[in-house]
Amino acid sequence: MATFLYKLGRSAFRRRRLVALLWVALLALAGVGAATAPAATSSSFSIPGTEAQKAFDLLEQRFPGGSADGGTARVVFKAPEGQKMTDPANKAKVQDVVAELKSGSDQVASVTDPYTAQAVSKDGSTAYVSVSYKVSGMELTDETRAALEKTGHDAQGQGLTVEIGGDALQTMPETGAGEIVGVVIAGIVLVITFGSLVAAGLPLLTAIIGVGIGVSTITALANVLDLGSTTSTLAMMIGLAVGIDYALFIVSRYRAELAEGREREEAAGRAVGTAGSAVVFAGLTVVIALVGLAVVNIPMLTKMGFAAAGTVVIAVLIALTLIPALLGFAGARVLGRKDRKERKEPQAGEGSKKAEGKPNMGTRWARFVIRRPIMVLLVGVLGLGAIALPAASLEMGLPDDGAKPVSATERRAYDLLSDGFGPGFNGPLMVVVDGDKAVAESTAETIKGLDGVVAVAPPTPNKAGDTAMITVIPKDRPSSVATEELVHDIRGATGDNVLVSGQTAMNIDFSQKMNDALVPYLALVVGLAFLLLMVVFRSVLVPLKAALGFLLSVVAALGAVVAVFQWGWLGSLFGVEQTGPIMSMMPIFMVGVVFGLAMDYEVFLVTRMREAYVHGERPGEAIVTGFRHSARVVTAAAVIMIAVFSGFIGMTDQMIKMIGFGLAVAVLFDAFVVRMAIVPAVLALLGHKAWWLPKWLDRALPNVDVEGEGLVTEKDAGGPQGQDRELVKV
Repeated sequence: MATFLYKLGRSAFRRRRLVALLWVALLALAGVGAATAPAATSSSFSIPGTEAQKAFDLLEQRFPGGSADGGTARVVFKAPEGQKMTDPANKAKVQDVVAELKSGSDQVASVTDPYTAQAVSKDGSTAYVSVSYKVSGMELTDETRAALEKTGHDAQGQGLTVEIGGDALQTMPETGAGEIVGVVIAGIVLVITFGSLVAAGLPLLTAIIGVGIGVSTITALANVLDLGSTTSTLAMMIGLAVGIDYALFIVSRYRAELAEGREREEAAGRAVGTAGSAVVFAGLTVVIALVGLAVVNIPMLTKMGFAAAGTVVIAVLIALTLIPALLGFAGARVLGRKDRKERKEPQAGEGSKKAEGKPNMGTRWARFVIRRPIMVLLVGVLGLGAIALPAASLEMGLPDDGAKPVSATERRAYDLLSDGFGPGFNGPLMVVVDGDKAVAESTAETIKGLDGVVAVAPPTPNKAGDTAMITVIPKDRPSSVATEELVHDIRGATGDNVLVSGQTAMNIDFSQKMNDALVPYLALVVGLAFLLLMVVFRSVLVPLKAALGFLLSVVAALGAVVAVFQWGWLGSLFGVEQTGPIMSMMPIFMVGVVFGLAMDYEVFLVTRMREAYVHGERPGEAIVTGFRHSARVVTAAAVIMIAVFSGFIGMTDQMIKMIGFGLAVAVLFDAFVVRMAIVPAVLALLGHKAWWLPKWLDRALPNVDVEGEGLVTEKDAGGPQGQDRELVKV
């Protein structure tokens, strides 16, 4: 592989104008496709095989036109002090709102009058209007949302409080200052790392081009493949992360090759042949993790995974072709000003090698770890183990409107309903009875006798009389453990012909499905990646150590998430206004994303050690060599990712905030504790055994030559630089 990539890198360097033109043309083509494609809508959210989904499907069949899975909104009214919502003036205002909502959009399916639907609190202080839509909340048009907000705003006045809840106002979070700050920090880190604006700009430029092509392609194909408007979110996040990382690795290796006295074209070829090999296998681990989301069997997640995997493939191809092409345009400016002054740009045949100079921080740290491997290993493992302890108390669910900031109208509507009717009114359960009137009434009586039930509405039959809907109001809020137990109690106390659905039940089933899929997903991703890394490192223990270290960092990150978002520790520092269950997607999401990034650092750092070992260095010397050349780059890549992910912590959306925090701390733990401390400590303790591989397995596995041994043999043997190298066959 190294030889093929070496030739590819040199070819891209020589034909840089053609390569750059092709990538610009692809970007333009994808952009035109995205601009001319019909506007994307959200793909329908379904969870195959769950009871809640079966109930929705039955409702669609037996109650045609009922929009069972359509969006909902609640316009909540609070009377001024000393007044009631039943007062004539307030009642007239509410009825005007009902009429305005019915005529406000053709996406409205139904609007209930609170005075006929018993939606006025016992003390008369609070009332709410329920609005049902024909499409899901994410598929509502901007005009429909604007009409809803305008109606609520117009109704305010004379002391009347009006707030709007439900998923009708649900929109994709907008990019805020936090993400921009993250990108700015990434640029600063790159400048510090390379000491050159040109070298720092290349990873940012190519990452943006890759993300632009990937996201534009997703947008262009959204309607054809039913990808939905949310699919590009994960692709953008992952594409930006790996795009910067991969370009950073190639540029860093190119500069190192220049420092050894090679001409620019040769340096570009070797950079792609060596660091590019690491990029290919790192990219494959990310693709495995993302495509593996199909194991969960939730169509939305499967599409997101495949779309993001496609963006990663683009990032790898850009790193292998566009980066060497741009390095050809950059000339000596890819070096820092100091380096340009000290030496001329390398010319063909010079063969001079720059002195190693003083040991850098990576060298000093590696030597410290080698001297005290047991201490470093114990501190790292015990430290992450302590942070991971809260993960044992992990409670999964989906945050409701009560987790939103108090500045949001959804949160204020949630609080008004809780105060006026009880917290359970924010998450009513929909019970679907597949039977006649007698069966439905019997089911309603059974549910009334269960603990945790506040109210049970009379059954609503369909026209054929063979199916009925029963609305059940729980005692506790939608995301509480008590409400989850009530859903299970209803399912246990009734027969197979009774299905519990609604948004609350759907969230519970979604969480359960994610929980059930975690172990198979983990086994698939880690198992395939283990085999891949075994091919890369020609070792059994190194991939095993990589997988165990990753699991330790992910569990520690989950422990930190539980401590902050579920227990409330340091919650005010991160803007957590209300604690609750951890988003059910979080464990699998973190496994998929963090595993890919962790393997980036693992492959790039350890392949350089493996390269040194294969070329004759002792195990301890190889560790130091790997850190001398790679620690600075891996540190920069990790800091960039932490900065980018931390930018999401400042967003008001609780789910996005949780994702940003979880990914940031996971990268922090994995890069600086696992890869920088535990990995060299374990390798130092193992010595030569770290690179042990049974002979029968060595013969069975393909030799992909990630270390570039073939390049040394072909290019250096007999040359000035090859005479003082001793090649060691493994």
